[in-house]
Amino acid sequence: MTKDMNNTDIQIAICGSAGDGTIASGDIMKRAAALMGYNVIAFDLYPPEIRGFGKCISRIRISSEQTYSLKRESDIFISLNDNHAIPHVGEVRDYGAVVFEDSLIARVPEGRHISAHIKPAQVPYAFSIRQISEQATNSARSRNIVVLGFIAGLYDMPARVFHRVIAAKFATKPQIVIDDNTKAFDAGMRAGGAVFKLDDVAVGKPRDYSNGSDAVMMTGNEAIVRGFLEAGIGSYFGYPITPATSIMERLAVEIPRRGGQFLQTEDEIAAIAATIGAAYAGSRAATATSGPGLALMSEMLGLGVMAEVPLVVVVSQRGGPSTGLPTKTEQSDLNLAVYGGSGDARRIVLAPTNVEGCYRCAGMAFEIAETYQTPVILLIDLYLSNRYETVIPSEENTFAPKPRLRPEIAKGDIYKRFELTYNHISPRALPGEEGLMHTITGLEHNEQGRPNDAIHSVMSIKRHEKLNSATRFPGLTVCKRFGDEGPVDVGILGWGSTFGEILETMFEAQAEGIRCSAMKVVMLSPLPMDEIVAFFDDCREILVPELNYEGQFANLISGAVGRPVTRLSHVTGSPMVIAEILAEVRRLAGSATPKQKALGS
Repeated sequence: MTKDMNNTDIQIAICGSAGDGTIASGDIMKRAAALMGYNVIAFDLYPPEIRGFGKCISRIRISSEQTYSLKRESDIFISLNDNHAIPHVGEVRDYGAVVFEDSLIARVPEGRHISAHIKPAQVPYAFSIRQISEQATNSARSRNIVVLGFIAGLYDMPARVFHRVIAAKFATKPQIVIDDNTKAFDAGMRAGGAVFKLDDVAVGKPRDYSNGSDAVMMTGNEAIVRGFLEAGIGSYFGYPITPATSIMERLAVEIPRRGGQFLQTEDEIAAIAATIGAAYAGSRAATATSGPGLALMSEMLGLGVMAEVPLVVVVSQRGGPSTGLPTKTEQSDLNLAVYGGSGDARRIVLAPTNVEGCYRCAGMAFEIAETYQTPVILLIDLYLSNRYETVIPSEENTFAPKPRLRPEIAKGDIYKRFELTYNHISPRALPGEEGLMHTITGLEHNEQGRPNDAIHSVMSIKRHEKLNSATRFPGLTVCKRFGDEGPVDVGILGWGSTFGEILETMFEAQAEGIRCSAMKVVMLSPLPMDEIVAFFDDCREILVPELNYEGQFANLISGAVGRPVTRLSHVTGSPMVIAEILAEVRRLAGSATPKQKALGS
């Protein structure tokens, strides 16, 4: 929230039941805000059950400046279902707005109406949502659109932008659907425009519309699909699993249009096996899954490592173990991604921290896999898979495949598919290329690929050492430091989707006078040790917040560096909470002696 009317930083939360159009209204709001030129971060919560009821919440943060996470408290809260909304009234900040229905069609027990739960410092806006919807469209089904119009009218947002988004949202429906939703929006806007505004929510002037037209609203999964397509993906094999399914659904439409191959397999084992086969044959091949699917794929991933086949696996983590929490987020598959498999099966693991990072990591993943002839895992989670952000993609496709150099051998020589070289990377031929016959097996093998256990030590060195230079792969951000330079009281080390909350925490800590830095680590295997050690050297205390119980990243880092860290685990199925991280930063910073603080400054 800001009182500067030229700037905007508001968060809107819409809460209802499945069937109320909660997610649809949130989608319209975030896309309208993006068209107005604002930066947008949005995340939806929905029930795990495949049923027509359950709580849905859509949260949208709209800002004039760059933002990195959702806020803990919302500025505007809309109730489409009081039973579901009442537990979340406390998530609205003081002097924020609470919008709800005031014309009930039936009596409710005492304490069951949201008006009984609004705090004295919150500002209630009650109006006849159902009645306005019925008058505008002869149906109560447009209540979700009426409340959008009310918000637009209350805060003087441009109607034409919402009209445009509504038309696009229902473009595949009959014209009457577009007309009715537009009428519902306009009716709600008239109601909102007639209300005297009492809260202190500040919505500044929309930014330049040309900026908004360049921005694209994408989820992490959509960004991965875009990166894959720009990189020339040729084959995709997958099996549906939340929260990775939308990657498969979109590629099922796009890959055949581009002459590639798509197949929904009978299970995850078949998916990874087919991916390895297509990649061995020279196709840029990928699959996507979640933790349970990755567990099934672990044996075949070992084959990819042993046979040195380049492929890409997207893993979107959810709460576990077992079926766990299918529609809740967690970061508990790090150990499985880095270490999962029999024997020493080192592979490259990348963990982007935002939607744009998903796009860039996906776009570069095939080239990285081909360079090092190994599986590459893109490790994200449900929060990042489903989180919307505004992204301005590059106009130039920098991910397109480069011409592959065919191995050259002297006449009469034998081609060595696994030749021992100075950089441990062997010349790769595709099956069927003349004069380059070779053997591929899951057994330990010699340079020709023929089974040979006597050379196991040498080949183990080859498979591990060839990956070390991946931390210097051109154009790839493997880690990055933010905040104060030099010695600091507290350094916050993070990975994946939690880094947005970490970065916002760092800014708040700095505003309080705490010397604080943050570092994101994108490449989890192999680790960029030089940069991490340098960060440790500068930080008196290291805090590692993450969405798992065991502190898997903390264990990985402290084991590699040989130094202790402070763990902050969060396993509620929801994103990391900034206030919890900040409280721990304050505690760690406060434990410094005056002498230590003087040295830090």
